[in-house]
Amino acid sequence: MKRRHLFGAAAALLATLGLAGCNDDKKVENAGQQAASEPAKTYSWKMVTAWPKNYPGLGTAAERLAERVKVMSDGRLTIKVYAAGELVPALEVFDAVSRGTAELGHGAAYYWKGKVPTAQFFTSVPFGLSAIEMNAWLSKGEGQKFWEEAYAPFGVKPMVVGNTGMQMGGWYNKEINSLNDLRGLKIRMPGLGGEVLARLGATTVNLPGGEVFTALQTGAIDATDWVSPYNDLAFGLHKAAKYYYYPGWQEPQAVLELLVNQKAMDTLPEDLQAILTEATRAASRDMMDDYVYNNALALDQLKQQGVQLKRFPDEVLGAMQEQSELVLGELAAQSELNGRIWASMKAFQEQVKPMHEISEKELYNWR
Repeated sequence: MKRRHLFGAAAALLATLGLAGCNDDKKVENAGQQAASEPAKTYSWKMVTAWPKNYPGLGTAAERLAERVKVMSDGRLTIKVYAAGELVPALEVFDAVSRGTAELGHGAAYYWKGKVPTAQFFTSVPFGLSAIEMNAWLSKGEGQKFWEEAYAPFGVKPMVVGNTGMQMGGWYNKEINSLNDLRGLKIRMPGLGGEVLARLGATTVNLPGGEVFTALQTGAIDATDWVSPYNDLAFGLHKAAKYYYYPGWQEPQAVLELLVNQKAMDTLPEDLQAILTEATRAASRDMMDDYVYNNALALDQLKQQGVQLKRFPDEVLGAMQEQSELVLGELAAQSELNGRIWASMKAFQEQVKPMHEISEKELYNWR
């Protein structure tokens, strides 16, 4: 009798345990179904830019980046793009991202030199690195680390979002035959190039792109740099100035940057952070292709419309290079960080120079 009771109790216990296990499995299954049915969290961000709405190459690149992120994230991260002046003025993009008014900004680092003088290193350096060299210094050398260090106090993370490649020397309403022709010249040129020309007697101003044509046409300025044939044709600068000078000594390349509010970035799950990073890299490649292709077409159109291409005289280029070294040396002396950046950039240029002397340079001279 006792044995019968013992077996019965054991059977009851096993049945209870089995039922409990089934119930636990059912709970897990139900939880999984509930999680699967819940929509993924979405993020709606704003991107302010320094460019006119849908401006070729620059404004359109920002729009394409937003669309790429939306597709790659399956709509979990959407970005509304604001042209210059729609939410904030062109030259206040950095401040807007730093304050959190917008999560993203699309512009050029030298526009914020009044707030972050160090930023000038990260757009372009006169007579400096080419586009492929700059990209390599940023991604494989020390550049990105320095860039992030410069922006960290403002709560902003920078990323490369494009490059216009080698630019032109600018549009002039008078010929530049000697250094005397630079004295008293009123020219729109931001960044370090503008400081160099100021040393040579010019008066320089910093204007956003949307104001360049009117200033040149009305005589408020005598000359301007902008970008290269693709963008210059779109602005109609050939209708406001007579001479188109080369080479673009002031910007042998020009990095475009994506500014990311660091706190906003930290709120994103890891996969969306990776998507934003990779979409930015893809946008950088896309912009380079865009400029190589469209600059060739636009230059031909400008020639057909009678634009006079002019090369800066050797005397002028030599003086510009000499002053560039002085300006960069003074910028490097402003802070310990600036000194490290300039030393790193110069060392990298010397490192890659021998290879490019026997590769790109030789090919371009012969083909």
